[in-house]
Amino acid sequence: MSASIDLELMRASMLLETDPAAAAQLAGAVLKDHPGHDAATLLLTTARRRLGNSAGAIDIMEALGLAQPESALVQLELGRTYAACGRVREATAALECALKLDQSLADAWAELSQQRLLAGETAAADAAYIKYRGLTTNPPDLTDAYLAFDQGRLEAAEYLAQQRLQGGTNPVAALTLFAAIAARRGDDLAQESALNQALRLAPCDSVAREQLAQLMIRQGRIDEALELIERLLQSQPHSRSVLLLKADALQLAERAAEGLAIIVGLLAEHPDDADLLVIAGNQQRFSGRPSEAIIAYRRALERQPGNGLAYWGLANLDALRDSPETIETLKRQLATAVPDGYDGTCLEFALGKALEDRSEFAASFEHYDRGNRRARSSFQYDANATTAFVQRFKATFTRRFFAERSDWGSAAIDPIFIVGLPRSGSTLLEQILASHSQVEGTRELPYIPTLARELAGPPESAARYPENLTALTKAEIDALARRYLASAQTHRLEGQPLFIDKMHGNFVSLGLIQLMFPRALIIDSRRHPMGCGFACYKQLFSAGMNFAYDLNELGLFYRDYAGLMDQVDEVLPGRVHRVFYEHLVANPEAEVRRLLQYCKLPFEPQCLRFHENQRVAQTLSSEQVRKPLYAHGVDQWRNYAPWLDPLKTALGRLSEDYPAAP
Repeated sequence: MSASIDLELMRASMLLETDPAAAAQLAGAVLKDHPGHDAATLLLTTARRRLGNSAGAIDIMEALGLAQPESALVQLELGRTYAACGRVREATAALECALKLDQSLADAWAELSQQRLLAGETAAADAAYIKYRGLTTNPPDLTDAYLAFDQGRLEAAEYLAQQRLQGGTNPVAALTLFAAIAARRGDDLAQESALNQALRLAPCDSVAREQLAQLMIRQGRIDEALELIERLLQSQPHSRSVLLLKADALQLAERAAEGLAIIVGLLAEHPDDADLLVIAGNQQRFSGRPSEAIIAYRRALERQPGNGLAYWGLANLDALRDSPETIETLKRQLATAVPDGYDGTCLEFALGKALEDRSEFAASFEHYDRGNRRARSSFQYDANATTAFVQRFKATFTRRFFAERSDWGSAAIDPIFIVGLPRSGSTLLEQILASHSQVEGTRELPYIPTLARELAGPPESAARYPENLTALTKAEIDALARRYLASAQTHRLEGQPLFIDKMHGNFVSLGLIQLMFPRALIIDSRRHPMGCGFACYKQLFSAGMNFAYDLNELGLFYRDYAGLMDQVDEVLPGRVHRVFYEHLVANPEAEVRRLLQYCKLPFEPQCLRFHENQRVAQTLSSEQVRKPLYAHGVDQWRNYAPWLDPLKTALGRLSEDYPAAP
């Protein structure tokens, strides 16, 4: 008899998720023959709750709870029943009782999180959900989607996740995977949408909230990111990843001292953490304290001898030049076994730089080349897409286009946009201008790229950009300009009349910038294409710049950039002021006077003493702009000329005609 009861209850239990009415019928039949059967009673009340009849189950569950006070599952179901009736206090008490009996009940933590949130106890709700997250694994039915994602088959991963989502899998897990797929594609809009949907379904999901904060930091939405981070810290105040996220956000919010204090605090707790030491070194470097940065990098290597980022940090500070023993250690590491992933790439670039400093150019290029090949293999990049964009830019932004919108845009003259390619001298120009009493230097602000991404839409429709800007109205352009100025205001701490936005990649958005700010200043930082190209090739960028890891692609990108700027010069003659790096180095006073004249600013001698400016410069050139101008780097590329033919071929006449227009 007992075996048949167990079989019926098993059938009822299996039907709970898909057919609670049938489960209730089976459990009721067992109770009819065996009144008071505890397991059947629990199943019946659970089924009734799922059918929306929780009120009728409360008396039964309370009696069962009194009869079995040591049963965690009974207390869990009692808590669920109270919760379904809106009795938050009783539900919380029952769920806490269940968890005292069995801490491993994942569902109880999830239910407790919901009840605490309803009671307004946000931090406690988030903490309970973290417990739930720690006890659950990825849904088995998403395994094939995760595998496809890990293999880089993003379309397959997306299709499989969508199929499982429609079939009833954990929606939060599926949405988190959709967000990861969008992030891999560089689709910020889709990533943000998926994360927001996940948080609507699971408001206490710290994983989704942390990823959303990371996205907002990347987009420069610092106030929003800090709001998310503060909530995360309420429930996990000692989380290393969240504290590092806050340090990043504070750095971008021009609160560098607060950000560094967080790193110092983490190091006090974890003095042997090599990654923290590298981060501290980077912060010290950007703040103009290279000696402290070198100490931090060396301490990181003492604790983790193969830390590639520490070696790369030392190389960027020219700290390996007079350290032959360190260079030999690097050589041995790479000869023995190149570390997997990013560490190995960093080591190759670091050794390339160290050997360049020692004038061992052939060996140096070999390691630069290896590092670039490793970096290039880690992402997808289509040079033809850039060329196609430039063609669309030229077709869209004509003289007629701007003439028809001549009275559009903001009257603001605050922004100074410095555009160009990386390693072209843009940070130097920023430092010169930021030394003027009427100009404030900020950083590479992300706000124009964010607007452009939104206007372009998802990747599948990006080919309609920038043509779709023709449909924007004057009011919409005005709104975009106001939004940009409001975002940039966060970085204007000194209240100067003008501020610099040195996001050099903004050259691709000059059409949009002209619509928004027809009176703003635009400066094109231009460097010899071979010199600029090789300077990019020997640089390991922290993110983006995917064109920079192949000499042919570098040449094609420079050619597209020059072609786009030619179009701007043609349709908006005199609008852009161009500074040639080589001219600036050769005759700084004349070029600075010419620059200030374009900006309608009086000459101030401190602009020639830019290296005395102690402002934080968070770019790869942070050390160079704290030194007087020097000429030895102008033709450094010529030492590598024997290996740069792919770059020269891709550039065509640009290299020979520089600085004249092609």
